[in-house]
Amino acid sequence: MPDLPIPSARTGRPLSDRLDLRLIAQMVEPRSRVLDIGCGDGTLLDILVHEREVDGRGIEIDMGLVTAAVGQGLSVIHGDADTDLTFYPDQAFDYVILSRTLQATERPREVLHQMLRIGRRAIVSFPNFGHWLVRLKLLVSGRMPRTAVLDRPWYDTPNIHLCTILDFFRLCEEDGYFVELWMGVDGAGRKLPWRRNRWLANIFAEQGLFLLSKKQPK
Repeated sequence: MPDLPIPSARTGRPLSDRLDLRLIAQMVEPRSRVLDIGCGDGTLLDILVHEREVDGRGIEIDMGLVTAAVGQGLSVIHGDADTDLTFYPDQAFDYVILSRTLQATERPREVLHQMLRIGRRAIVSFPNFGHWLVRLKLLVSGRMPRTAVLDRPWYDTPNIHLCTILDFFRLCEEDGYFVELWMGVDGAGRKLPWRRNRWLANIFAEQGLFLLSKKQPK
């Protein structure tokens, strides 16, 4: 029997049953300082505050979602990851999180740089464009694929910088980011994560999930 969403002790609303968000929450040390970029209505922030007792802040570009999050008692402001991260001081947070949003930014490389400037660690998740179903739909139909994670048509999607898990590994190597932990999971995070073989994860995982820090000196 699947686990039911846990009600938030603070707001009373059900916490998300998206297990990929719970995987992210498990990467965060209790009572940490956290910034959630592209936090939406604050679902992940609510989990972090409820389960990890973090000092959580959020930034979201959609004003309607900002209003929803603030209405739930969360500390969320209106802002754009592409332009507003530069205003935060160095090492202001223990963790900076970007969940399923990197591919929608205009300058993902710069966003990652800013995340690891203002935070000791960065947690990033993104749809894996190397997933076997994406490859198959491209091969069979010759059209941009739609899946549970990539669920909007090409002309109406915010995704402008899609990548694969292998692409992201390469970017981390080029820019000197240390991958402390990574996994490939399905769209909801329900299947056993791929943790050891990046090539298999690149084929079978619907999304990648990474915990990053600045590369350790030799």
